[in-house]
Parts: sequence; C-alpha cells; structure tokens
Amino acid sequence: MTLMATERMKLFSTRSPWFCSVLAVGLVVGFASLLTLTSNDPAHVDLGLLLAGSQFGLMVVLVMGALAITTEYRFGTIRTTFQAMPGRTAVLGAKAGVVGLLALVLGEVAAFGAWGVGKVFGVEAGLSSSADWRAVAGLGVVFALSAVAAVAVGALIRQSAGAISILLVWSLLIEDLISLIPNVGDNIRDWMPFVSARRFLGNAGPDPVLGPWASLGYFAAITAVLFAIAAVVVNRRDA
Repeated sequence: MTLMATERMKLFSTRSPWFCSVLAVGLVVGFASLLTLTSNDPAHVDLGLLLAGSQFGLMVVLVMGALAITTEYRFGTIRTTFQAMPGRTAVLGAKAGVVGLLALVLGEVAAFGAWGVGKVFGVEAGLSSSADWRAVAGLGVVFALSAVAAVAVGALIRQSAGAISILLVWSLLIEDLISLIPNVGDNIRDWMPFVSARRFLGNAGPDPVLGPWASLGYFAAITAVLFAIAAVVVNRRDA
C-alpha cells in the first residue's frame, strides 16, 4: 500500500495525468453532446452513437499510461525509485495499478456522463439489457486494461514518443490494415487485442469469433503477457 501511495503521489505531481483525465472524459462526453445536438431526431440516437467518442478517449488513456513511466526514464527519476525499492516488478505493478485504477474511474465517468448527456438532450436509449450495461459500464474496464498495457509498452520502449507512436499506430491503424492481407487478413484481425476490446463493448460484427466476455478475457490475457514481458525486461536491464 505504501508503494501504491508513492506511485499515486508521483503520478499526480505532474501535469500530464490531470490534462489527460480532463481530455479523456471531455472527448467522450463532448462527442455525445455534439451528436445529439446535431441529430435531426435525438430521441432515436442509439447507445453506440452516444459512446462514439470512446475511441478518442481510449487514445488519451494510452498516452497517459505510456507517459506515466516513460517520463521517469526521461528525467532519470526511475533510478532513484529502483534504489529505494529494489523489487522492480513490485514498482512496475504499483505503477500499473495506480494508472489502471485512474483509467477505470475515467472510463466509468466518461461512459455514464455520455449516457447522461444523451438523456438530458432527449435520447431514449436506456440501459435495458445486459448488452447496454456492458457497453457503458464496460468502458472503464477496457480503459483500465489498456492503461496497464500502455505502461508495459512504455517500460519496454522507455521513450515517450516511441511508446506513444507504437500504441496509437497499432490501435488506430495496424489492426484495421491487417484485414487487407489476402485470404487470412480478416481472420487475423479478429484476434487483435483492441478489436477484441471493441467486441466486448458491443461491436461484435456479423460473425464474432469470441463472445463478449471471452473477448474481454482474451484482451486481459494479452495485457498480462505484455506486463510479464515488461517485468522481465525491466529486471534484466539497467535503469
């Protein structure tokens, strides 16, 4: 708990998590407001449209997760941290835990905020089914796992621009471009991590290879593997 408290103080002593928190929530809620205000019939805006900004919020969360550790490498404070706490895996776990919990809260606030804004503007989409609840309440879970994955990538790359570029290009571009590979592209794309995360939230497509909860488990497993690799690398190389 002391280590978690230390990482929390370190995280919030910089500007980036505050800025990212406001931006992540603002993008999701802002897009919901914009779409309902510009709709000819706000009452028939569905839940998927209300949460259309979640993809942009996720990008901000990925940036926040990467910066949480690459900033320490940039300024050399990670060396002091490892000297004070030789258990590097515990340090990495505490950092990922703090960032993940923050991302979880941001996701829930953003999702329920977007849904609430829609209701204020007359949207009739309600939380009447388990799929609706999963789409809204599940956003925080996806944000949390994505933030942990971003911390792992940041620990592996150790450089802010490189880690952020990999995370954003992979999630926004590469996973969709894989479908262009002849014959096997669509099959490979179905097993991409962020595609699985979207499938959990309700974007299953016509013939999903996994159900929503299995997709979440698969996404969590990939995150765990990334974190394990990062922990091994962090313990073996110099800070």
